[in-house]
Amino acid sequence: MEAVSWPAASCSVPLVSSGSGLKQTSLQSTFKSSSRVWLPRQGGLSMRAYCAVASAEVAAEPEQVPLKPILTPAQQALQPAKPPPAESGEIELDPEKLAEEMNTCSPLEIMDRALGMYGNDIAIAFGGAEDVALIEIAHQSARPYRVFTLDTGRMNPETYRFFTEVERHYNIQIEYVFPDAGEVEKLTKDKGMFSFYQDGHEECCNIRRIRPLSKKLQGLRSWITGQRRDQLPVSRGKLPVVQIDPSFDGRDGPETLLKWNPLASMSHNEIWRFLTNMNVPINELHTKGFASIGCEPCTRSILPWQHEREGRWWWEETNSKELGINKGNMNNVRPYRRQQEFGGDLYNNPSIIKFSREEMRALGKTTSREKSGVVCLYAPWCPHCQAMDAAYKELATRLEGTPVYIAKFRADGVNKMMCQQELMMTTFPTILFFPKNSTKFIKYPSERRDINSLHSFVMSFM
Repeated sequence: MEAVSWPAASCSVPLVSSGSGLKQTSLQSTFKSSSRVWLPRQGGLSMRAYCAVASAEVAAEPEQVPLKPILTPAQQALQPAKPPPAESGEIELDPEKLAEEMNTCSPLEIMDRALGMYGNDIAIAFGGAEDVALIEIAHQSARPYRVFTLDTGRMNPETYRFFTEVERHYNIQIEYVFPDAGEVEKLTKDKGMFSFYQDGHEECCNIRRIRPLSKKLQGLRSWITGQRRDQLPVSRGKLPVVQIDPSFDGRDGPETLLKWNPLASMSHNEIWRFLTNMNVPINELHTKGFASIGCEPCTRSILPWQHEREGRWWWEETNSKELGINKGNMNNVRPYRRQQEFGGDLYNNPSIIKFSREEMRALGKTTSREKSGVVCLYAPWCPHCQAMDAAYKELATRLEGTPVYIAKFRADGVNKMMCQQELMMTTFPTILFFPKNSTKFIKYPSERRDINSLHSFVMSFM
């Protein structure tokens, strides 16, 4: 049985007519999720259409007098506004007034309004993550809807399987948008497959995401995104539920593309309560510690206390984490650096050597080493470096008295570029083993940074 959303404060209304008797169902007695109520939907009808059919049935029985709900002023305020019918011509509207009107509406009301206004000229942007909630809400509206996704060619296998599962679950056909093959080929030939680790993600994202999206949106008059204010409070904290898109043009030209954000006011926990309660299919990467999901090389799992966006482009600063798709959110945003969040240092153990910039550079370029050593390239503000603090100090204690030294080098700030160019650093932390009597060094390949894994790595070269 499918369900539709309705405000939890709605009153009792006549829903079902059976024989000569009248069944009255209270919305308050139905299944609740967060502050929203989910009602059975019959025959694919929207909630509004379903109530209309039920009322008609009741009115058709002459011996029965239809019950009229008595609403308090507070309950009247919660009733959804009637959306205007979709039109084939231009829709005249005031975006700011519309945003103010819709600001307190539920995601279902916002979705219903958007689909009702634009019909086939609007589409849902689906990223293959928890934004599947948008498809569930659109499905519950019982209106026709379109879904598209950007296939960059570098998604996780789990994400591709998820696309297929979503298509089967909702009986829809996702519109796949691809980058220009020639542009991708040129970038790869010129800079290799992973240039973004050295010079940032923007160039690759421009080719694989932004330009294909721009081309897609030029055929639409409106689009729907899964952006939320709590995803990046610095840049999205004031995200409206509807706005003129600040970054892209639509079919009708510049500054005409209307962008809807039905989930703007929902929190991460509310989204997941909704997905769980409605038994919505989810990307299996979510069960592996991934919160925000993008391309495979640029996405990784996060630790329990980290913000969900920490798994995206983790080698960059927080104020670089808005994809060009959402750069319009960055207006008037104060530059922000994660270094400000952590004032101390890591790996403070008498057995751990602290290298200077000159010592680190000399170690990487030396022609012969008299002793083997392990060096951690780190940034004290990095949550992954912080999580490894106890294990790395324990490693130094275990190897005390052996012919292997343990050292650390702070590799952010002015040292970052040197470490990237000369020491193969791509992420924090990067752990390097420098063998005795060798000009080379070996990079620890795993993200398992517990004491046993680190100790086993070192001992394999002893």
